[in-house]
Amino acid sequence: MSQVQSARDLDRDLILSADTVVVGSGAGGAVVATERALRGERVVVLEEGPSVSAALLGSMRPSESLRHVWRDGAFTLAIGVGDSPSINVTMGRCIGGSSVLTGAVCFRTPDHVLDHWTSVLKLRDYTERGMDRYFERVEKAIHVEEVPAEMRSRSTQLFALGARRTGLEMQPMRRNTRGCNGCGRCNFGCPHQAKMSVDLSYLPRAMAAGAEVWSHCLVQRVLRKGDRAVGVEGRTLGPDGRPSRRLVVHARRVVLAAGAWHTPLLLRSSGLGRPELVGHRMTLHPGFRVLARFDSPVQGWQGALQSGWVGDLEPQGITLLSLFVPPGVLGSTMPGVGPEHTSNARHIGHLAMFGGILHDEGGGSLYRTPGREPLALYRMAPRDRARIPTLIRALARSFFAAGAREVFLPVLGLRGVDADAFARLDLERIPMNRIECASQHPLGSAQMGAFPEHSVVDPDGKLWGMDSLYIADGSIVPTSLGVNPQLSIMAIATRIADRMR
Repeated sequence: MSQVQSARDLDRDLILSADTVVVGSGAGGAVVATERALRGERVVVLEEGPSVSAALLGSMRPSESLRHVWRDGAFTLAIGVGDSPSINVTMGRCIGGSSVLTGAVCFRTPDHVLDHWTSVLKLRDYTERGMDRYFERVEKAIHVEEVPAEMRSRSTQLFALGARRTGLEMQPMRRNTRGCNGCGRCNFGCPHQAKMSVDLSYLPRAMAAGAEVWSHCLVQRVLRKGDRAVGVEGRTLGPDGRPSRRLVVHARRVVLAAGAWHTPLLLRSSGLGRPELVGHRMTLHPGFRVLARFDSPVQGWQGALQSGWVGDLEPQGITLLSLFVPPGVLGSTMPGVGPEHTSNARHIGHLAMFGGILHDEGGGSLYRTPGREPLALYRMAPRDRARIPTLIRALARSFFAAGAREVFLPVLGLRGVDADAFARLDLERIPMNRIECASQHPLGSAQMGAFPEHSVVDPDGKLWGMDSLYIADGSIVPTSLGVNPQLSIMAIATRIADRMR
């Protein structure tokens, strides 16, 4: 089987030709590359980051993983504008993209979201029935399966108990795993290669069909002749990570799959797309987590990292999701300084954790900077701000109902609070700049639509007004999903690959 090739140590320019060049090796790019290679096309995949084998990544400490395969060491920030929280946005930068770093969660696009796309946005083919075959193909390729109840961690079991007592019901999670034993390290590399990310499930099939996959390739612009894309150019990245040699790929078709964070930058640097649409209306699924301390040991890292979810609050735009992180990472997040921090960190074995995300409106915007990364701003809609206290209360009340002694809320500077103190807490009056918020799901910065005046690409992922230029990543997702987007991105990419001329 062919292997990933690295441009890092080349002592020459890298000049290639292909039928299709794909920029980005994550969930969208890997799918398109594989589908087109299996049709006999010459495919070249270009990835900015390194190639790190699943075995090597699984052997790394979390701190090593952050340094080698997370973009900006997981410190990327969408800066809050106005009365909005700033949001830590984490993404992958490696062969396999962010699929390597997910918790393997696989939701189909919710029916009510598809109904909105078809009825309001006029994306007629994006019905539940129309998308079913694409979901089925992806689910088979990445082995989507339901997490059995016995693999739930004690942390998730406690939340499920409390949630039931407050009128909420836990549902089992579906994930792309094979042979998972619940070691709880999904986000930092599976030591057993049980997570079927695209570096294990799709890219090997693409390379076996003849596709070339290159790491350390920074694409800077799309090449075009008139209204036709004819390739890409940029620089290879040397051992020091800096641009080194010239990179050019001549191709009959260009597919951008650099993610919602970077695809808009490529469009702008190439003078493509309408400026008022490209890089705007980005959604993030702002996420919040609550920790709870129990008297008895929990050891929440033992069990599937994400194994259950609660959808009862979906009418309010809220999805609750199980999660946990390795103890060393969790310890660093505990409040306090010095002896107080040390004291709180000693309780890690007694902590449970659960989180939730918002089905947000498109309040994010990306702007080019002199460097490689964009400036990201996020203005949260008033409707979404009003939902944050509801989400936090649902998490905390469930834990108290399960017997928690105190909870640690996503409020900067706030120590642990017991049930009485929590009942007195006026969450609505806490300034948004004190809310701790994170995201793993940037979407919609180059949205798909039925009309060129309102969208960047057409329903088949082709850039309006340009031939042979497609986008197949989270940037084209028309709205927030309210659930983890990996499976939706891959299904949409499959449809786009099928419909390319």
